[in-house]
Amino acid sequence: MAAVRALVAPRMAAACTFAPLPGFRPLLSSGPAPSPRAAFYRSAPRPGPRVALVLSGCGVYDGTELHEASAVLVHLSRGGAEVQIFAPDVPQMHVIDHTKGQPSENETRNVLTESARIARGKITDLAQLRAANHDAAIFPGGFGAAKNLSTFAVDGKDCKVNRDVERVLKDFHKAGKPIGLCCIAPVLAAKVLPGVEVTVGHEQEEGGKWPYAGTAEAIKALGAKHCVKGVTEAHVDQKNKVVTTPAFMCETALHHIHDGIGAMVTKVLELAKK
Repeated sequence: MAAVRALVAPRMAAACTFAPLPGFRPLLSSGPAPSPRAAFYRSAPRPGPRVALVLSGCGVYDGTELHEASAVLVHLSRGGAEVQIFAPDVPQMHVIDHTKGQPSENETRNVLTESARIARGKITDLAQLRAANHDAAIFPGGFGAAKNLSTFAVDGKDCKVNRDVERVLKDFHKAGKPIGLCCIAPVLAAKVLPGVEVTVGHEQEEGGKWPYAGTAEAIKALGAKHCVKGVTEAHVDQKNKVVTTPAFMCETALHHIHDGIGAMVTKVLELAKK
């Protein structure tokens, strides 16, 4: 470590002699660094809808699917939305070594802390999210939705939903504000909102193209209606203002996932403006 410090310190010192770039806050500072958890992620103030983005960690197998979160943010930006990112301050169900697809023994991580990686440090505890302050809410997928935001990965139709996630879904629904969910996240709405219509894609695996097709039956068992949709499509439940798209429930090219998420975001923003 001493050798590493000796190598790095001169370079860091040299870097600090340059004038800071406009809008860039150096990582090294003489004053105390602001807490990322105290910071609010907001895109620059815009005239469009205010959207709350709810994450579940960082990494497809134990948190938020990063490509889905990124696609949501890109499409929200294009749509002129003002975004604030949230995550619950709770431990992950477990930690997955993504190089092996296996749990890491004796390792724990926090959902809020891990989600802050996607939010570039600007994230808020989900307990602070209020429907009155936003026009819509969006939940990307990834196994974190089924492991950290709920127990669906373990308990299926008998799952429990995180208390704040359930509150947020019910509050936005009661206020008549749209909710977007993709990939496995629609199971959250299926559990919390009776009779809601959602999609996780097709209901047959079709040779491996839809490897999680069995989720559709679990959604029906929860009392929701499953609607078959392609990966580039979004289903709109007009009555409940819930918009869903399959995303990575389908084995396909990334741009198809991106297009489907774009369709979902577009519909959410349209409903938010009504």
